[in-house]
Amino acid sequence: MNLFRTKSIATLQAMAKDSGLKKTLTAFDLVCLGIGCVIGTGIFVLTGVAAAEYAGPGVALSFLLSGIVCAFVALAYAEFASMIPSAGSAYTYTYTALGEMIAFICGWNLILEYMLATSAVASGWGGYMTGLFKAGGIHLPEALTLVPAEGGIMNLPAMLILVFLAFLLVRGTHESATVTRLLVFVKLAAIFIFLVLAVPNIEPTNWEPFLPFGWEGVSAGAAIAFFAFIGFDAVATSAEECKNPGRDLPIGIVGSLAVCTVLYVAVSATLTGVVPYTLLDNAEPVAFALRHIGYNIGSALVAVGAIAGITSVLLVLLYGMARIVFAMSRDGMLPPGICKVHSKYKTPYLVTIIGATIAGIGAGFFPIGLIAEMVNIGTLAAFFIASIGVLVLRFTQPNIERKFRCPALIIVAPLAALSCAYLMYNLPYDTWVRFGIWTALGFATYFLYSYRHSKLGKGE
Repeated sequence: MNLFRTKSIATLQAMAKDSGLKKTLTAFDLVCLGIGCVIGTGIFVLTGVAAAEYAGPGVALSFLLSGIVCAFVALAYAEFASMIPSAGSAYTYTYTALGEMIAFICGWNLILEYMLATSAVASGWGGYMTGLFKAGGIHLPEALTLVPAEGGIMNLPAMLILVFLAFLLVRGTHESATVTRLLVFVKLAAIFIFLVLAVPNIEPTNWEPFLPFGWEGVSAGAAIAFFAFIGFDAVATSAEECKNPGRDLPIGIVGSLAVCTVLYVAVSATLTGVVPYTLLDNAEPVAFALRHIGYNIGSALVAVGAIAGITSVLLVLLYGMARIVFAMSRDGMLPPGICKVHSKYKTPYLVTIIGATIAGIGAGFFPIGLIAEMVNIGTLAAFFIASIGVLVLRFTQPNIERKFRCPALIIVAPLAALSCAYLMYNLPYDTWVRFGIWTALGFATYFLYSYRHSKLGKGE
């Protein structure tokens, strides 16, 4: 059995040109796509938790450290993306560098990441929307806002938002990008207003001591903060819908990550400057900080920004999930019928609808909290594999045109892989057990179906 057969880059480039997907995205669209997926509830919630429980005022260093770790991975992704403008992201990259079986498992883990993340984020969206209605005096029935395990029937708002976003994505990538731009503008405006109001009220004494938990606290905070950056890799899934992927994809990946890192550092430093870090362990630290300094518009501001943020995250997650499954299906790794492109809108409509349906069932009927860590381990596993793959390809195919070359790759790629491995090691034991089960199912799927139906194996 040839488990490590690789796909040529020339073949992938030809497939990308003839994919049938409409090429409408610019570099600016890609930066917005990345910001849209990364900046969500993390900046409104996680900043306070990381400060109160892990790093104190040093939480700004935690986010900076996490941003640097993600930058290693982003640079590797950018080189891959400039060579291989394909919708499959790390799955496709691995196919060219490390072989089919490893690529399938990488793609399998990406499906896990996007599917569970979509369900979990949709659940959060439902909670925020229910709270916003409640603040306006409208009380939605708990039977339609809580999952059965919480005493309800279903989380209907979470399911409805996925139906709407699936419809939007089927209609076209350009329309989805336009909505993403609007949502990104709303949440960036909310963050900007917070900084304008809060920065003049910073009390430097709140930053003392700056490292109450020592450097270990900063490191622990960085491990938590890393998860706030998950999503920038979704930019790479848009490769076949870019006008100039070789130039624009690296700009989108690295640019969106740079913007998000600056925002996380600025917000976390400001938070701990206006409020003692011990008071930030709550569900709405940004709103709390504004109320603390006398701005009672905080709750409404954060609610609008958070809902806009979560909506854009959902849109990009659904988009990325559909493109990865589309690429795997096109290669014969998954049934070919699900990669059909809509004749009018030129989008992979069937897989978008199927993905939104499965994620909607998860969000509407199941408590996601117990398995949320699996999103992180699936992402880190894909990052780890991609980081190794880009280094292997630099040595095995040095003459392939690279419109973007990762600087000091011999150092950056191993650092990216080791950083991901370290964070995976620190995840809970139960997460590893569930991840092992999912991976075993992936191997079973590969050997029972994908290996025999692989188009590469058939010489197609």
